[in-house]
Amino acid sequence: MKHPATATWPLLLLLPFLLWQATVTATARAAITFTDSDGQSVHLPQPPQRVVSLVPSVTEILLALGVEDALVGATLPFSPPTEAKGPQVVGGFLAPDLEGVAALAPDLIFHADLHRQALERFQGQATLVRLAPSSVAMGLSHIELLGQVFAREQQAQAIVADQRRQLAVIAAKIEKIAPQKRPRVMRLMGRDKVMAPGDDSFQLDFIRLAGGEAPRLGADGQVVPVNLEKWQGFNPQVLYGCGGDRDLLPLLRGPGWREVEAVRQRRMHFFPCELTCRIGTHPADFVSWLATSLYEEEFSDPATQVLPEKVIARRPLPLGLDPVASAEMVSSDIEDFRHKTLLLTLSRPMAVLSTLEGQRQGVRMVANHFFPPPAWNLGHRRGLDSLRRGVMGVLEVDPRKTAMLFTGADMDHVAVTKKRYRDLEVTALVTAGVRGNAMRMGVDEGLFYEPDGRAKDGPGTINILLLGNCRLSPGAMSRAIITATEAKTAALQDLDIRSSAGSSQATGTGTDNILVVEGDGPEIDGSGGHTRMGELIAAAVSQGVRKAIRRHNGLAEERPVIERLEERGLEPGRLCPPRLRAAFERLLLTPRYASFLEAAMALDDARASGRIADIATFRQWCQAEAEAVAGGATAAAAAADLAPAGEHPLLHLAIDALVRGLAARHDLSPPPTLP
Repeated sequence: MKHPATATWPLLLLLPFLLWQATVTATARAAITFTDSDGQSVHLPQPPQRVVSLVPSVTEILLALGVEDALVGATLPFSPPTEAKGPQVVGGFLAPDLEGVAALAPDLIFHADLHRQALERFQGQATLVRLAPSSVAMGLSHIELLGQVFAREQQAQAIVADQRRQLAVIAAKIEKIAPQKRPRVMRLMGRDKVMAPGDDSFQLDFIRLAGGEAPRLGADGQVVPVNLEKWQGFNPQVLYGCGGDRDLLPLLRGPGWREVEAVRQRRMHFFPCELTCRIGTHPADFVSWLATSLYEEEFSDPATQVLPEKVIARRPLPLGLDPVASAEMVSSDIEDFRHKTLLLTLSRPMAVLSTLEGQRQGVRMVANHFFPPPAWNLGHRRGLDSLRRGVMGVLEVDPRKTAMLFTGADMDHVAVTKKRYRDLEVTALVTAGVRGNAMRMGVDEGLFYEPDGRAKDGPGTINILLLGNCRLSPGAMSRAIITATEAKTAALQDLDIRSSAGSSQATGTGTDNILVVEGDGPEIDGSGGHTRMGELIAAAVSQGVRKAIRRHNGLAEERPVIERLEERGLEPGRLCPPRLRAAFERLLLTPRYASFLEAAMALDDARASGRIADIATFRQWCQAEAEAVAGGATAAAAAADLAPAGEHPLLHLAIDALVRGLAARHDLSPPPTLP
């Protein structure tokens, strides 16, 4: 019998050859040839190493596939990868910074049709690729293609499989609805005049897949004008758009425009721009959301349900918390949509204090449940009590022993933060979404009046579960809610989160909730700011809120000033003449002028709260910056009455200074002023 070492030594001699063969095979697999949307044949011998994406939808796909190391530059908007440094910003989508692109020395550039002429300088220096899907099916095929290009086939297949699953479910539900009930649907676009997607736009595919009848306007293009004749001829029954399209609402109240069914019946819906305006990694999510908005009543009927309500998967979570016997993430199908639940089983029956349910005794399970946006309309129709019973029934948990919070923030984005001092430890589990629901308490209006009916928006948007390795007294549990709330608000202020209602600084959202678990161990009677327990709670919550917002909304402290302007309702494209847009966006990415605007934002908030009255010195600073931008040319002085009335007056002065400086530098006359 041979000795084991003697038997294996021939294999060791073959190892170099085997490794060489594996390398050759991998290289052969990496080479790929495809045809892009311009009809050009693209051959890539290996995965690209330095990529610039000028197209937000492509950027979204690349980040979802996990190729952030290769993605060195991207135009705004994009959400940076979780807790990692994102690609360098090279301007905005409409006016990219080509000098910034060149400095990154890319080997591959993804571009849109509007960039074609500007990118002629990169011919022969980088591979230029245009991927412009005209349908959802083509968009999904582009995800698969990019998976092959960057050797991320498995990640791409997982994304595409989930999207196709959702589309199949929606198609099956719509099939159960009579054709005569299918509404005429138009995507509303524009700011100063009514526009809509052209006949060849992928956005019409959204409408058809959601079960609506799309218009035929007789013109191709991503955006085409809609005159009154075509508007009335189609007579839309449902209108939808993204946030900025709300600017058209005053126009739609005018003669001729207001006569169509959608306006008369107020069937107008607004969705996040990252879903309505591009095909990225979530087209089926938007189709599902649009479909439930079109068929809220029909989809609420059990007769249209196609999937059995049941748990699909359970994934254990190793949290390592003293009062928790087990933790898991549970995926389930409820009313045909995929829900996710963070479910914690406590080590013994405990008391909990919930801002949603009040004081509870004998609780064995605590949970944070995510119901996806397409299910929001259905959940609101059912009411919170019915929703709670339905979810707990599917999860097969005892409602008498389970305390649950509800959220529209994806549970995959949960942030778990721990803080410790000597023997004390606190853990915060936070989910957070702040787009569309953020508020400033004491300023923003609360439109729900309980005597008029039951609230429709029970599920929270920033949800916090608090657990510790000690036993909190009833008083400490109550005080912990104040401590956690103050920490949450401080985190929002540090992130400069703005109110969705009026763009003032947000203190929270309209539907936040906190759940405090009693815990085990030595009894603690204090959790205020002067106590170690309070310090730990505040630190855990603050860090958790920051992480959760970054994961769910892509908002970080270091986000560009361009994004912070848009969060205040100030779109760079509307702040200066088209000729100056690229130069203006480059200016906003320059540290000096970005810092100038950041200071103006802070001063603007201070003036709004009454802490600043005299702005003469700030006017002088603005004029100095205008002259600096002009670079030797003479920048016209700001009109004495420009601002400070209206919203964000000091910020308007600062922006006007930069635009006047650019106008002087580019010899534009007369110098532009802000609207």
